[in-house]
Amino acid sequence: MKIPLRSRRTLTRLTRDMSFLALGIPLHLLMGFLLFMIFGLGMEVILGQGNEEPVVLGFTLVLTVFSTPALTAAQRWRFRRLLGIDIPRPVWRRQQRSFGYHCLVGTLLGGLEVLLLSLLLAGVAAATVYAWMWALPALWRAGHDTQAFYVTLAGLAALAAVPALAAALVRLETHLGPALLGPDPSEDLERRVADLTESRAGAVDAADAERRRIERDLHDGAQQRLVSLALNLGLAKATLTQLPPEAREVIDAAHREAKDAIEELNNLVRGLHPAVLDERGLDAALSGLAARAPLPVRLRVDLPPQPSRLATPAVEAVAYFVVSEALTNVAKHAREATRVEVTVTRLGGILRVVIADDGVGGADPSRGTGLTGLAQRVRSVDGTFRMSSPVGGPTMMSVELPCTR
Repeated sequence: MKIPLRSRRTLTRLTRDMSFLALGIPLHLLMGFLLFMIFGLGMEVILGQGNEEPVVLGFTLVLTVFSTPALTAAQRWRFRRLLGIDIPRPVWRRQQRSFGYHCLVGTLLGGLEVLLLSLLLAGVAAATVYAWMWALPALWRAGHDTQAFYVTLAGLAALAAVPALAAALVRLETHLGPALLGPDPSEDLERRVADLTESRAGAVDAADAERRRIERDLHDGAQQRLVSLALNLGLAKATLTQLPPEAREVIDAAHREAKDAIEELNNLVRGLHPAVLDERGLDAALSGLAARAPLPVRLRVDLPPQPSRLATPAVEAVAYFVVSEALTNVAKHAREATRVEVTVTRLGGILRVVIADDGVGGADPSRGTGLTGLAQRVRSVDGTFRMSSPVGGPTMMSVELPCTR
């Protein structure tokens, strides 16, 4: 006879649940037994009965403490092997949660598991009472048919309730076990934050490396070809003097377009990643920005001299683009601004960049995407972005970037 699929699934789930609960009985009740022994021995020591109880009590206490990691490992194996739930290993300094689970929760769960297993065995015995009666002498069976019928009904009812009760108890254990036997939720949160910080740092470094690659490809490829084209057009303009005026106008226009394209490509390359930042460092790169700014810029860079880099390449790039974007914003939007002050200092592990202008102020980061994008770029390396721009001025932008990650 073929068993229906639904019945097979129910039987498989019941077998799994009962195996899980039956295996949990000795693991749960062992700690309860040790605690009962500790209580009994402690009472005997207090009452002064016997001379060997203090030694046995001390041995039992040591056994209880050192059995906690073994019981935790056994419980983790039980959850992983029978339910497919992998409980992370807790750190040693947070073992009090596991100890509390084995001493209190585990003992109660062990009692419930014993009751459920007893109900199952009693249900099986009651449901098969007629088989037991046929094994008895005929004299003993006489007059007990009605009682046997009611006992069989009770056994069948108990067997019908066992799957639901077992599933409920398993669900209860799957909530309590991982929560108390695994790492503390704060530890898990710290680990996730560390993982996210590391992955974000990797993404920032990857994006910076990609910008460097694009800058090198443009500088060594398209930019060199445009420079060669501009040189050839300039040479043609200087040597081919016998051409008709129309042809000379075309060469002149092409020469101007080539030079404009070179200038635009230079700006694009500097916007991706300035080569001087890698070659000569942050101080030289910022000096170049100040020299190209349309307004007078007072630059003060106070960085300690050391052969190694002051910060990671990504942090230096963020500092450079903060100053570049700030100078561009001052030139475009700061009305009546006559000068800009840029200060870059190293304070311990923090690279602090301050940009101030004497314009009329009133800048609001929430009303434009430029400052919002700048703040997001600063936060991508765990930096802080602050801006003060009251109406009437002055406007000051302060950025603090971590030099190490």
